[in-house]
Amino acid sequence: MPSLLFRRAALALMLVSPAGAAERPPATLEAIDASIRRGVDFLIADQNKNGSWGGPTRTKGLNIYAPLPGAHHAFRAGTTGLALAGMIDAADPRPEARASIDRAAVWAAAELPKLRRADQTTTYNVWGHAYGLRALTRLYQEADAPAEKETWKRLAAQQIELADRYEEVNGGWGYLDLYDDVTTKRPSGLPTSFTTATVLLAMHEASETMGLELDPKLVKHALRGIRMQQTPDFSYTYSFPHRNYPRSDINRPAGSLARSQACNACLRAFGDGKVTDEVLTTWLDRFIAREGFLSNVRKRPVPHEGQFRIAGYFYYYGIYYFTESARFLPEEKHAGYARQLAAIILEKQESDGSWWDYPLYDYHQPYGTGYALMALAWCRDAMKGS
Repeated sequence: MPSLLFRRAALALMLVSPAGAAERPPATLEAIDASIRRGVDFLIADQNKNGSWGGPTRTKGLNIYAPLPGAHHAFRAGTTGLALAGMIDAADPRPEARASIDRAAVWAAAELPKLRRADQTTTYNVWGHAYGLRALTRLYQEADAPAEKETWKRLAAQQIELADRYEEVNGGWGYLDLYDDVTTKRPSGLPTSFTTATVLLAMHEASETMGLELDPKLVKHALRGIRMQQTPDFSYTYSFPHRNYPRSDINRPAGSLARSQACNACLRAFGDGKVTDEVLTTWLDRFIAREGFLSNVRKRPVPHEGQFRIAGYFYYYGIYYFTESARFLPEEKHAGYARQLAAIILEKQESDGSWWDYPLYDYHQPYGTGYALMALAWCRDAMKGS
């Protein structure tokens, strides 16, 4: 019996203090600045000639389903939105960084209006609308000329309208519609809690920054979809049908580790009083303590093969939405979380300056780097303000 109790205690300690955390070098502002510069250097070198990032190359034995050609237009739009947003947040003053941003902005202005779902089986385009909005919001913020601001505002309003078209009948957004033979004008597939949060948070940022109006009926419907996937401990089920299996491994706190950051941030942004500072703090602390669950499946080529059915592509997603959640806490709490998160991000940077978590054609390095740069920029600003 004592040995059994010891093993249980040791396991609990591992969950609170992940291996390697004590050995991480401190996240100084100097280290963060150097890391950001290396990430920017990677994106400059990796950018396509037309200004975008990523492409349908570097295939492997198991590839994410991607009906041609629309799925890859969506992947490239989402990837470019993340990389462009990361470049802008990095605030690198070098001319080559500015030139890279300008090339990407031209691509976004030309290509985002064309973004649609590939066919009736996928709605990957919603990722492009969401992260395109993130980039457009930043382009609007840094623009000086009123005409330029109006251009980005108009394009952002168009992306909101396009995303609205693909809101699902059950409330919110998903990315697959594979599970029945019925094709509907408005998708009727699998709305997922985290995709819905991703889209709504991007809309909220655009609305707050540019004064754009959101459809209140649609927002209410989408938020209802997230709440229907929420469990009493503020975990969120993977998708709408998972409501029937709330305690399966993927839907428990460890499986929801990345989703809960995004969903809690989204509900809080839209005024949900149930998502208190205590809820946010609990999940931020849990993320730091259990980051190893996410990290364990980084770079694995098979989705959902890790503990609690976690997929590799949730790693930098969770890192970024950690910062989105932490923003809602009192400002004096930011620096402490920023130091802990930055130490994790610095540790994971690749030798070429990129960050990546799942081999997705040739999109994974630029999208991972975009997430990481946005997160590190928040850490840098929070630490400077402390």
